[in-house]
Amino acid sequence: MYYDLLPKIKNAARARKEFIQTSYSNMDLALAKILVSAGYLRSAHKKEVGKKQFLEVKVSYKGKEPNFTDFKLVSKPGRRIYKGYQELLPIKQGYGISILSTSKGVMTNREARKEKVGGEYLCEIW
Repeated sequence: MYYDLLPKIKNAARARKEFIQTSYSNMDLALAKILVSAGYLRSAHKKEVGKKQFLEVKVSYKGKEPNFTDFKLVSKPGRRIYKGYQELLPIKQGYGISILSTSKGVMTNREARKEKVGGEYLCEIW
């Protein structure tokens, strides 16, 4: 799940790893695709080895530094946080994004405001 994926990406970036492999889920793939489109990751795709499925994520760097500064997990398995679209404010004065799981799929705060849909407030990235 996403609460396992984000710390793995953060640790890989701090260790300057080129890519990581983690367990696969549709939610993780959707979240990774959003991070790719936002420029925080280079690529993310599903790999199959026999019957096992993995998610391979390549971290994007500017020189030696990763393209993101930090992640903040907001909604966790023990405490889910939900927000309506009116409550979605810019992250770090517009330099970051937040990711929500909505009835229309996983999307950023900007997309959710355009679609006028709220949902589970997963994380913030800047």
